[in-house]
Amino acid sequence: MKVENYSLKMPKAVFGGVNSLEKIPQILAEAGAKHVAVFTDKSIKGAGLFTLIEEQVINSGLGYEVYDDLPAEPSYMQVQENIERFKKTTADFIIACGGGSVIDSAKLASILLTDEYGVKELLDEPTRAKNCAKILAVPTTAGTGAECTPNAIVGVPEKAVKIGIVNLNMIPDYVILDAKLIEHLPRKIAASTGIDAMCHAIECYTSNKANPFSNTFALEAFDLIMNNIEKACDDSTAMEEKNRMQIAAFYGKVAITASGTTAVHALSYPLGGKYHIAHGVSNAMLLIPVMKYNYQDPQFQKRLAVAWDKAYHGDKKFEGSEQKAHALIEWMSSIVKHLDIPGDLKEFGVDPKDLDELVTAGMAQQRLLVNNMRTLTDSDAKKIYLEII
Repeated sequence: MKVENYSLKMPKAVFGGVNSLEKIPQILAEAGAKHVAVFTDKSIKGAGLFTLIEEQVINSGLGYEVYDDLPAEPSYMQVQENIERFKKTTADFIIACGGGSVIDSAKLASILLTDEYGVKELLDEPTRAKNCAKILAVPTTAGTGAECTPNAIVGVPEKAVKIGIVNLNMIPDYVILDAKLIEHLPRKIAASTGIDAMCHAIECYTSNKANPFSNTFALEAFDLIMNNIEKACDDSTAMEEKNRMQIAAFYGKVAITASGTTAVHALSYPLGGKYHIAHGVSNAMLLIPVMKYNYQDPQFQKRLAVAWDKAYHGDKKFEGSEQKAHALIEWMSSIVKHLDIPGDLKEFGVDPKDLDELVTAGMAQQRLLVNNMRTLTDSDAKKIYLEII
């Protein structure tokens, strides 16, 4: 499958580097903001990170309100409850400070401020909503990349799955990448979100929708992640590596806007929707099984070989695509193990008797499965799930 036409859409402005948070007053002034709504969560406030944002909003001289009741991995109903509270405000500008769930909730709020319909209606008709408020996204993890995409992921309990709502109006207007916000990120969260970014990069590069735009960002992201993720997670003082991981997470999600993820993400959605396993963890658990499945495709091997040549800077020498691809999968596997990603779904309460239900839900994600270079059948999906049960 050759992609003949492709596009790239990005935020209006991205600010990175040391003390980038100090740009907030300038951004608010440029946007003509009059009143600010800050979306975050209680863990961000508890860690003291929200104070860094609040200080800059205060410096702007504008009034603001805080919305921090959103749980992790929220359902669309929980997101809607947050939006209903927000709709009662006079805010015309949103700052989203948090991980993927917080930023996705804020993005949905930015297109539902004035509408009578809500998140539920967007599950079936995502493009109907229009931009209502400008938004600044400030990620507190280096992985989800929610700060630069038109996607918002929500749980749909009645279907025991997560669904991505895609609307180009949800691409944030402004982004700040300041490593200060991930300096003390717990290793467990840094690891799972970092591997999520790895998935974004390698899936987009091996997607049927891969193209020159997505390849540029996906390969650069993959190189940065493979060579920085372990130190960024292990060492709280490794600010240079953490900064590179933030950039990589951003690049990886830019690649998604031009390409798309594949079977890793497709099969992970039921794990989040039914068992509430963190998105990054479920992707990390499925990464290697899916890579090994796709390895049987010679074209996939060639793509992995290019990724190996881009990311590996050591002395090992391999001649053919098959050897390079195998070495790359082993390298990714060693990183997943080093970061102590869970390897067995049983610890999350996943029962083997639920396997058929998981397969059905996973195979329903055809929006992503059509991107996978090697076609998946129900039987293939079942074998992949069995590797981690």
